Amino acid sequence: MTHDASSEPVYRTDSLIAENIDAYLEQHQNKGLLRFITCGSVDDGKSTLIGRLLYDSKMIFEDQLASLESDSKRVGTQGQELDFALLVDGLAAEREQGITIDVAYRFFATEKRKFIVADTPGHEQYTRNMVTGASTADLAVILVDARKGVLVQTRRHSYLAHLIGIRHLVLAVNKMDLVDYDRETFDRIVADYRAFAEEIGIEDFTAIPISGFKGDNITAAPSPNTPWYEGPSLVEHLETVEIANAAAQARGFRMPVQWVNRPNLDFRGFSGLIASGTVKPGDTVRIVPSGKTSSIKSIVTFDGEREEAVAGQSVTLTLADEIDCSRGDVIAAAGDPPQASDQFEATIVWMSDEALKPGRGYWLKLAAQTVTATVQEPKYEINVNAVGGPGEHLATKTLGLNAIGVAELRTERPIVFEPYADSRALGGFILIDKMTNATVGAGMLHFSLRRAQNVHWQPVTIDREDHAGLKNQRPRVLWFTGLSGSGKSTIANAVEQKLNLMNRHTFLLDGDNVRHGLNRDLGFTEADRIENIRRVGEVARLMTDAGLIVLTAFISPFRAERRMVREMMEDGEFIEIFVDTPLDVAEARDVKGLYKKAREGTLKNFTGIDSPYEEPENAEIRVNTVDMTVEEAADYIVSKILPLK
Repeated sequence: MTHDASSEPVYRTDSLIAENIDAYLEQHQNKGLLRFITCGSVDDGKSTLIGRLLYDSKMIFEDQLASLESDSKRVGTQGQELDFALLVDGLAAEREQGITIDVAYRFFATEKRKFIVADTPGHEQYTRNMVTGASTADLAVILVDARKGVLVQTRRHSYLAHLIGIRHLVLAVNKMDLVDYDRETFDRIVADYRAFAEEIGIEDFTAIPISGFKGDNITAAPSPNTPWYEGPSLVEHLETVEIANAAAQARGFRMPVQWVNRPNLDFRGFSGLIASGTVKPGDTVRIVPSGKTSSIKSIVTFDGEREEAVAGQSVTLTLADEIDCSRGDVIAAAGDPPQASDQFEATIVWMSDEALKPGRGYWLKLAAQTVTATVQEPKYEINVNAVGGPGEHLATKTLGLNAIGVAELRTERPIVFEPYADSRALGGFILIDKMTNATVGAGMLHFSLRRAQNVHWQPVTIDREDHAGLKNQRPRVLWFTGLSGSGKSTIANAVEQKLNLMNRHTFLLDGDNVRHGLNRDLGFTEADRIENIRRVGEVARLMTDAGLIVLTAFISPFRAERRMVREMMEDGEFIEIFVDTPLDVAEARDVKGLYKKAREGTLKNFTGIDSPYEEPENAEIRVNTVDMTVEEAADYIVSKILPLK
């Protein structure tokens, strides 16, 4: 296997790069950019196809070709021929197994257009990687092995691509060389796929018979091996399909503000990427969610001021009026602004090994907005591997790794949004674990829940400051946390007695007592524990609004939920008190006999035995009931929180 790069121009990069880099850059600057993905089942030839596209579009340098020849001999799967998949499968594990694990992005260009292609994994366990690659794509190339036909993963990836909103689909029937370019085989696969596509709502797709290895119907020249095929080659189709930015320009103007630009006292601009529409100086705009209006004074870019800006461009806008506008707000056409809400229905793709915790607070990032969001128990999970095709609904209480479900969620404050079907920029979001900062989910907003639009804050005359002033004290939440048997309730009761003698207005919320009434419908699963603490936090917050000092005695085993309650309160009003008692000491006390039942297996999900307890990392107060009596602990806590005004 030898190739003389100097005698075969197809293997050379554009000579203009070496001769005049400025001219090359100028030539390519105004070309449209199409983002697309390749997907399908394992070993359908996705990486080989991308390697062929890079090879035929002259995007392989001479040293890369030499390396490809060497690697093809050593670990290739095509005998003595070039294994184009090795240009894309960069991970060692991928080369050893002959599969794609991670998402590999590659750039190439033709005379008409630039491309960024994502090679996404075919294995089911890497579905989250496929979703990541598809999230920014305009087009999906669904590969099918001509020998195998439409498989489960073909259906799965087609459904995901359709779900994520990819408008252009190409059914690339690959490896036609291995079935002697048989037209009947191609027609049968296309008919099978069309029947499936209609079931899930895919209205149109383009079918092309190809061979990624041999190069049939990849570039502009029609293949002599498929004289019966009269449609475009893959590259021809990629060069002419509508780009998302072109469609976005026809919609109403929206620009999420990513940065308020204040280089000096005389300039105040708002920078961001235009998500849709066009804008010109003089256009009337509305700031959402505040609703304030103004007009565009100027459009500023790195190259100077412009008379117009369109979707896909990053610009800085200055306004004619001094109005409040900050990061996360959206500048929109005044007559057609987006909505703002705090409750939604959404489709969620779960991307973490740790399952979704309904009721737990996650960071939600949408455009330039970051808020705390809680996801309710899913309405259902979508079975994308159903025998008759994806879409079957399954009952579930949570979502595991790679699961896709529909659920309601709420945010701590209204966010600006549009349904994902109308706008990826304002309808797609990610969920982030507050503890690890890891992205755990991705989602697509369907619509705002009607009740979010009908429920408003009712203004009141007597506020929390009035209530607190009447009681001559500052509201506080004294949050006692610790293992069962640690002494939380006993110490909290003693602290309340001391505060009562000091004429302080208090109320004690005890874990057992609350479960007899407010939370009697909840069990002790992880999800129920989260909801238990959320409800208690809301009640405690209302009581602080009444000016009270609230004492709570709950195991509250998870840091995330204790942090959630802290974030509900005013700064400085949440005091975490860790009643630090070793497990063996708490178990030895076992006043209620609960540890004994847990050890015997008759009491499930018991904290410290078969359910975890996460100790506070930075509690304001820590008491050790091994070294301190109840009286000493109560005196210490009161001394730490004084003065109470």
